[in-house]
Amino acid sequence: MPGIENTIVARLEKGGDRFELLVDPKLSYEYKTGAKKDLANVLLVDEVFKDAQRGERQSPSEIRKVFGTLEINEIARRIFSDGELQLTTDQRRKVLEEKRLKIIDLICRNCVDPRTKAPHPPARVEKALDEARFTPQAFKSAEEQMEDAIESIREIIPISMEKARIAVKVPGQYAPKCYGMLKEYGIRQEEWLSDGSLAAIVEMPAGITSQFFDRLNKLTGATAQTKSL
Repeated sequence: MPGIENTIVARLEKGGDRFELLVDPKLSYEYKTGAKKDLANVLLVDEVFKDAQRGERQSPSEIRKVFGTLEINEIARRIFSDGELQLTTDQRRKVLEEKRLKIIDLICRNCVDPRTKAPHPPARVEKALDEARFTPQAFKSAEEQMEDAIESIREIIPISMEKARIAVKVPGQYAPKCYGMLKEYGIRQEEWLSDGSLAAIVEMPAGITSQFFDRLNKLTGATAQTKSL
């Protein structure tokens, strides 16, 4: 058995009994969150335990009663799907900090102060989340948690989730190289005009409009025409 310090436990409790696996910390987290699609190298021991820390194996009869099979990969898929993963203290701290920073970035990109229509600075959003005592969840994506985070700070700072629609006309000499950039932000309508210029309507999160205008101006030498709709 590999050193226990290099493993974590995936656990499912069913019918008053425990079914545990010893797994690789990094790969098991990636599999649990969907970043990794297969179980290759996730399991460090092809055994199901009653108490993995003590090395106490679960009985085959109990395993078959709960899972209907003794095939380890099928059992592992069920445990990961329906059970829990015990992260190390350092791993959990790192995961939660990464989720927190991603949630802050998403809020800044997708939301604005409804009074000014400008995005809140990241430091202001972070301070509001601290005041609201918002804690990310380790196994949900930042995208899934963004709306809960917004609700938690709504009474602390004025905030609304808004989309911006912008009409753009790009001169012909810049249109081909601008097209890919416009697609990144979300083209809703487009028309190539007889003089080679491109007319488009772009829709994006309101918090990234300043970034959009900066990129557009750099690509076109500030010759593109724009209008907020």
